[in-house]
Amino acid sequence: MNKHSMFSGSAWILSFFMLSIATVGFASERKVNMNANWKFHRGCMANAEQPAFNDSQWKVIDLPHDWSVEAVPVQREGITLGPFSRLSIGGADTGQTVGGEGWYRKEFTLLPEDADKNLSLYFEGAYNQSEVWINGQKVCFTPYGYMPFRINITPFCKAPGTPNTVAVKVINEGLNSRWYAGSGIYRHVWLIKTAKVHLDEWDTFIDASKLEGKKAIVNIHTLVHNSALKEKSGKLHIRILSPTRAEVCSTIKEVAVQKDSSQPLSFALDVPKPMLWSVDTPNLYTAYLSVSTDGGETNTQERDEIAIPFGIRTIEFNAREGFLLNGKPLKLKGGCLHHDNGLLGAVAIDRAEERKVELMKANGFNAVRCAHNLPSEYFLQACDRLGLLVIDEVFDQWQQAKRPQDYHQYFDEWSEHDMATMVRRDRNHPSIILWSIGNEIAERADDPTGVDIAKKLIATIEQYDTTRFTTAGVNAFWDRRQFTWEKDSERAFRHLDVAGYNYQWTKYEEDHAGFPERVMYGSESVPKEAAQNWNLIDKHPYLIGDFVWTAVDYLGEAGLAHTLELAPGERSPQFMGWPWYNAWCGDIDFCGDKKPQSYYRDILWNRRDISLAVQPPVAEGKKEDINYWGWKNELLSWNWQGMEGQTMTVHVYSRSPKVRLYLNNRLIGEKATSADSYTASFEVGYEPGLLKAVNVKGKKETASAELRTAGSPASVRLTADRSEIRADKNDLSFVQIEVVDAEGNVVPDCSLPVEIKQSGAGRVLAAGNASADDMASFRSLQPKVFRGKAIAIVQPDTETGVISLTVSAKGLPEATISIKTHQ
Repeated sequence: MNKHSMFSGSAWILSFFMLSIATVGFASERKVNMNANWKFHRGCMANAEQPAFNDSQWKVIDLPHDWSVEAVPVQREGITLGPFSRLSIGGADTGQTVGGEGWYRKEFTLLPEDADKNLSLYFEGAYNQSEVWINGQKVCFTPYGYMPFRINITPFCKAPGTPNTVAVKVINEGLNSRWYAGSGIYRHVWLIKTAKVHLDEWDTFIDASKLEGKKAIVNIHTLVHNSALKEKSGKLHIRILSPTRAEVCSTIKEVAVQKDSSQPLSFALDVPKPMLWSVDTPNLYTAYLSVSTDGGETNTQERDEIAIPFGIRTIEFNAREGFLLNGKPLKLKGGCLHHDNGLLGAVAIDRAEERKVELMKANGFNAVRCAHNLPSEYFLQACDRLGLLVIDEVFDQWQQAKRPQDYHQYFDEWSEHDMATMVRRDRNHPSIILWSIGNEIAERADDPTGVDIAKKLIATIEQYDTTRFTTAGVNAFWDRRQFTWEKDSERAFRHLDVAGYNYQWTKYEEDHAGFPERVMYGSESVPKEAAQNWNLIDKHPYLIGDFVWTAVDYLGEAGLAHTLELAPGERSPQFMGWPWYNAWCGDIDFCGDKKPQSYYRDILWNRRDISLAVQPPVAEGKKEDINYWGWKNELLSWNWQGMEGQTMTVHVYSRSPKVRLYLNNRLIGEKATSADSYTASFEVGYEPGLLKAVNVKGKKETASAELRTAGSPASVRLTADRSEIRADKNDLSFVQIEVVDAEGNVVPDCSLPVEIKQSGAGRVLAAGNASADDMASFRSLQPKVFRGKAIAIVQPDTETGVISLTVSAKGLPEATISIKTHQ
C-alpha cells in the first residue's frame, strides 16, 4: 500500500472565507503577532462587542490564555481551591475545573501601507463556540474549539490610522468534553496582511513522497489568489533550499488570474541526492514561493511570498513488512497525548509545545497520536524538527454524543469543513503519517450510518491529500451490546487503510487469520499490558506499533490510573473525585520525570538493560486494586522510614534470563525473569542502605541498577532545562526543584513545602508538583515537593536581562538560580 498521486486541481477551490495562513516567524510585515495586550472579562457581559463599550476595568492579559487554570474569582473554603471547584459541572472529566463564558477585546490600527491589502485575522485555537466582531459587526462563528479559523476582515476595517476594535466571545459551558479542554483563546492570534494577488500556505501542498533513483520528485501545487476587481498577470517563482540552506532547484512560471478568482498551478521539480527526513535524521527543506504582478497602467507591482518547510520521505504500509519509512521497516513506539500542558493548562506557548516533543523523544517514543483533536501548529513543527511521527486526529465523536453538549451537535454541518481544515493546515508536515477520522466512535460499525460517514470523511481527506493513509481508534462493543467483535468489527475497518485497535491486543492474531492483508496497531493500550502488546508487535510484521495511554500526564479524566487498597466488599471507581484533577496515567509526569512504568517500557524497547522498583506491603485485610489504566504502587525508592523489617516486594525488570538482587552487598537471591513479562520479584525485609539488581549471563554478572537510601534533607537544588532563553514570551525555562541530602541524592519521601521568589526580567508563570491530587500546590508559589521534587516554569519579559529565582524551605539554606534572556 503506497499512496502517491498528483493533486487534483479541482479540489483546490474553496471560498475565500477562512483561507490562508503564513509560516510562523516569516516576514513580520505579512504576519503580525496579535497576542499582546488584550482586555479580558470572565463571565457574561452585555454589549461587549460594541466599539464604544467601556472595558477600562477589564484585566489586561497576553495570549495564549486559559482562564480555567486561573483561580475561581470567588473562593469559598471547602468548596473552591484555586481553579478547582466542587461545583464544577465537568467534575472528573475536566479535573474539577470551571468553564463558563469569557470576553476578549483588543484595539489595533492599520499602517498607511496596509491601505489596499487583504486583511485576515487568524485564530489558531479558542475553546469553545467562538464568536468574533470587528468594529461591532459579527464576522465569524466557529463551534469546535480545536479548529483554527481565519476571518477575512478587509471589508470591516477602518482606514489606516483609525483604531479598530476586535471583540471575541468564547463559551465553554455544559458537559462538552471527556477531558480537560481549557477555556479561552488558548493558542496564538495573528493579523495577516497580503497584496491583492497573493499566495496561501493552506492552499499550497508540497508532495515530496516520490523517489526515483538518486533524485526526489517534488510536486508543488498551489493557488494564486486575486481579490482585485480586474485581471492580474505576473510570475510565480519557486525556490527550494536544502537543510544546509543551499538552493537545489528553482523554476518560474507566467500566471494570469481573473478578477476575484484563484488560479491553480502545479510544478514537478527534481531534487538531486535528497537528504531524507526520518526520526533519526529529520532533515527539512524549505520551499519559497513568491508571486509578483506586472506593473500595468499604474506601474506598481504587487508581491507576496511564503516559505514552507517540508521533508522528503516515503511511507508505506503492508501486512508483510509493516510500516516502512524510506523503504525500511520501523515499529512505532508510540504514546497518545492530549493537548494540555499540565500546570499551564491548555495554553500553547511554543516552548511548552516543543518540550513535550523533547520529553517523548528522550524517553524512547518515536511516534505520537494526537488524542483526540488537532494539536497546535508549533507542536507539529517541533515533531518535524526533532523527528517524531504523528497520527493527526480530528474527532472524538460523530453524530452520537459522548457528552450532552459536545461536538455531536455540530457534526453534520461542520465535520467535512473541519476535516478539510485539518488536512489543509497540516499536510506539509513530514512527521504526519496517518489521518485519523475518529476515536471510539459510537456508530463506527453501524450500517449504513457509520460506514457511510467514514467513507464521506475519507473522501474529504483524499480531496486534499492522497499521499498519506487513513485510520481510526476502534474499541470493543461495550457500547453496542448487540454487536460482537468477530461479526461486526469489520465494518468499522472497512474503509480505513490502517486499523487502530484500542485495547484489543487479544484480537490481533485471530483477526489476522481472517483479514491477512490488514495492517494493525495498538491505537491505545495500557501500561500494565505493555509486555503482552510489545511481544506481539515484535513477533508479527503486520503489527506496526503500539500507542500507550498516555505518554505524558494530563488534566482531566481525574484519577483514571489510580491504584487503591480495598477491603473486602469495597469497589474501585473508574475515576476519582475531589481532590483528584490529573489522570495520572502518563509515562511522564507534570515535572517531566519518568514514572515507574516508563522504566519498565525501557526494558521492553531495549533502551535499558535492567531496572528495579519497590512495592510496599498492602495494609492488613486489604488488597491492591489497580485500575485498568493504572500501575502497581511501586517506586524507584529505597526510603521507607518507619517500615524497618517489613517485607517489601522488589520487582526487577530485565531481558536477561536471570537476575540477582543484593541488599547492602548481601545476596538476597537469584531468579529467572519471566519470558513474557521480563520480571523477577523478590521479597525483602526493609533495611536502609543499598539495594542492587544485577543481570546474570552464564556465571558472569553484567549490567546493574541500584536504589540507595537517601539521607535527611540538606539543601534545595535548582536545575534549569535552559539557562539562556530568548526575551520572548513564547520562550520558557523549566526549573526543576529538588530536595536533596548531603550527598546530592534526591530525598524521595520528602514532602516539604517550598517558597518560590522571583525577580528580574521575567516571572514564574506557573509552579507546582507532579501529584495527581495536591490541589493546594497546583500553580502555587508555595508548593510542596512531591517525592522530593517540584517545578517552576519561568517566562521572560520582552527585554533582555536576568531572571533570578530563589527557593527556600524551612530548615534548609536558600537556593538561587539565574536565567539570562537575550534577543
